[in-house]
Amino acid sequence: MRLDQALARLLPEYSRSRLQSWVQAGSILVDGKPSGAKIKLWGGERLQITPQADPSSARFAAEDIALPIVFEDAALLVIDKPAGLVVHPGSGNWSGTMLNALLNHAPELEQVPRAGIVHRLDKETSGLLVVAKTLVAQTDLVRQLQARSMHREYLALAAGKVEHDGDVEAPIGRHPIQRTRMAVVAGGKPARTHYRVVERFAKATLLECRLETGRTHQIRVHLASISHPLVGDPVYAAKRAPLPPELLRFPRQALHAARLAFIHPSSREEVSFCSPLPQDFAALLELLRRTG
Repeated sequence: MRLDQALARLLPEYSRSRLQSWVQAGSILVDGKPSGAKIKLWGGERLQITPQADPSSARFAAEDIALPIVFEDAALLVIDKPAGLVVHPGSGNWSGTMLNALLNHAPELEQVPRAGIVHRLDKETSGLLVVAKTLVAQTDLVRQLQARSMHREYLALAAGKVEHDGDVEAPIGRHPIQRTRMAVVAGGKPARTHYRVVERFAKATLLECRLETGRTHQIRVHLASISHPLVGDPVYAAKRAPLPPELLRFPRQALHAARLAFIHPSSREEVSFCSPLPQDFAALLELLRRTG
């Protein structure tokens, strides 16, 4: 059996790409010598493995930023991210992010790629995120995402009256002209969003959306594609949508990650977390109930 195949069987808690990087770095020895991934093993060889930390998180500074932690143990954290907080440093946001806050809260996350971040929310989307505290937990949770077994539900206020429950299955990729936007495009990655009507108002509908895939801006793009963009969405909502003033004044996309469920990497039991609507979103719904 090839070395990379044997490692995948012996160490299933680590991703194949992670094991490959350790082989390339000379951190896995076969009978005391560095070897290539394709070397054949015949049985009886001695493997010496020295896991290497991923240096990507060490590039960023720890910052004392408040983190609303819903749950924490030795394997993971669940964060209730407020709207306005960027998850990962990037262009224009190299500090003041959730990653910087995580490194301050748990310095050991410097040894985990992306400080343990498993999935992301847009800056102005609020709600639940899971963060792994170890490489093993991160690999497990990423595999759950890839297998579509991690359960993620969102509350979304969509413009217009949505008549019935449904789903949108349409590929998502970069907009062919506006490269900072995503769009439904023929060559995009497969994406599917399920939605259920929760409450109807005169000019908007509260939906519960469940992600089957996790593409960038997926709910925002899919709802816009069926002519029901998110209220307050500065990118995908029509600029001259016929909305009442109370909806036009809402300063962000009305999207909240309300429920998160997955198999705990250590206990192998399902865990589930819920997040109440943030104050601004809840106040908008109350206003719509009073005004129709």
